[in-house]
Amino acid sequence: MTVSPWLELLDDTIRACAAGRRPDLVNRLADRRAALLDPGQRVAVVGKPGQGKSQLVNALLNAPVCAVGDDLTTTVPAVVRHAERPQATVVTAERLAIGPAADDGPVEAATGRANKLALVRDDVLRAEVGLPRALLGAGLVLVDCPGVGDPGCPRTARAMDVLAEADAVLLVSDATAVLSAPEVDLLVQVSRLCPTILVALTKIDMVPGWREVAERDRGLLAEAGVAAPLLPVSSALRLVAAQAGDKRLNAESGFTELVDALRREVLADPAGVAAAAAAATSGLALDQLIVPLRAEFDAGQPSADPVAVAAWHAAGRRVEELARESQRWQTLLSDDIADLMADMDFDLRDRTRRILRAVDDYFDAADPAKVWPEFEEWMEQNLTSVAEVHSAWLLERFEWTAGRIARHAVPDAADLPADLVQEITGERVDALRTPNIEKFTVPQKLFVGLRGSYGGLLMSGLATSLAGLPLINPFSVGAGVAFGARSVFEERGARLKRRQAVAKTTAQRHVDDFFLAYGKETKDATRLIHRALRDRFAAVGQRLRAEATESARAIKVDMDATIARQGARAAEVRRGLEKLIALRRRAESLRSARTALSA
Repeated sequence: MTVSPWLELLDDTIRACAAGRRPDLVNRLADRRAALLDPGQRVAVVGKPGQGKSQLVNALLNAPVCAVGDDLTTTVPAVVRHAERPQATVVTAERLAIGPAADDGPVEAATGRANKLALVRDDVLRAEVGLPRALLGAGLVLVDCPGVGDPGCPRTARAMDVLAEADAVLLVSDATAVLSAPEVDLLVQVSRLCPTILVALTKIDMVPGWREVAERDRGLLAEAGVAAPLLPVSSALRLVAAQAGDKRLNAESGFTELVDALRREVLADPAGVAAAAAAATSGLALDQLIVPLRAEFDAGQPSADPVAVAAWHAAGRRVEELARESQRWQTLLSDDIADLMADMDFDLRDRTRRILRAVDDYFDAADPAKVWPEFEEWMEQNLTSVAEVHSAWLLERFEWTAGRIARHAVPDAADLPADLVQEITGERVDALRTPNIEKFTVPQKLFVGLRGSYGGLLMSGLATSLAGLPLINPFSVGAGVAFGARSVFEERGARLKRRQAVAKTTAQRHVDDFFLAYGKETKDATRLIHRALRDRFAAVGQRLRAEATESARAIKVDMDATIARQGARAAEVRRGLEKLIALRRRAESLRSARTALSA
């Protein structure tokens, strides 16, 4: 079985709307599809209140099927279709269909009853009327719509619902005035949904200058781009002519041209009318799908988020900065360690020299033989104090250096581990050796005294012998005693100087040994701590560089993934847009074919 092009177009449009996640459009198109498949060509008679819509339907069918009056009489639609015998019913929400034998009373009263019920009940949907008329038997279904007024009015809403399901539209406007702007706007809006439109200019029997109004109306329709024939008619003349059987008066009423137009525009080509309506409905739905897709497509090619790009560049700069800082802190650390070793060597040498100066001053007056134990204890205390102060200063300098580098080069490494800077302890030098102190014993004193007294006795005896005195006399003996005492005194002083010199030499050697041993330990500790600091900062710097590199890599991966997703989405949008545009062209070609055929 061959599917008609318009039906296939509607089905393809419904599938496109479903793929575009527009259930509202799917439901609207499904309702439109069902309405177009319904037998008969539905012509919606629409217009402002008081334009003579209901009277026109009555005159067209030569039957009082629609209630008329001076006030607003039509509140719900009245659907008039072919039936073998007259019948009518009021359709409500509880009573949705009528059978062939349904009969709720006289046909003439059905629409009036429906309009009155609609004023007090909200469930009244429409009035259904069946008449045995040749025009209706040819497939025409007339729908008398409520008057179109304000957009929020319930009558306007009911009229628009009818227009959404109509195959053709007959706009009714009386000849007392040209088409108003709302009427023209309504025609433009209706033409987009239902291209088959006719305009009836009613009440020409009441307006002598209706021909001028008709010309002006045709001009307004041309300006608005609405291709609709304008048909001047008089319902009153038509009813009178039908009652009297006057063909001339019937022709003067204009209904002959109206019936011919309905047959030509609506009934002669039902498939074309359905195709035009389907094309218009599909086109409107497709436009609602195309507009957002085109806006998304026109937004541009896939591009990275500026925030992500800035973050990626910042991460790259961070990696480069960390690499530069690595060189910087290593240079700073080497310079600080070199300065530290020079300062520590000078400090140790200065402190030991001050001890040696104190030793010299001390042994210039003290006798090592008497004060050596006390001196030895003093020396040990001073060297221990030097070691403690020197060690504390070394550790303090290292902590200051580590903090300085941490603040300026590796901020995340400000906290040093507790075991990084360790105490300098252990045996630095042997204990102070006791020098060989020469003692001046009593025999040595007697021997030195005899030796000195001998010379004095001999010299004085020789000198006094010239005076005739013997060699040993009181003068020579006194001189010998004096010389012996002086020799003992001088020898004791000389021996004290030698003991002091030996003590100074011993103390200096001990301090030199301490300087060498402790200086070596200090340098070893400095190198050890230097390596520990270097390894510590190197590990932290490597971790920071690894984190920055990983951050930059993660940002780049996320950017690439985002661009890839955008590219895939752009390709998908392009393919979807191409399909929708092709479908839109199909709809336009169907509508253009109908327009060309009508022309």
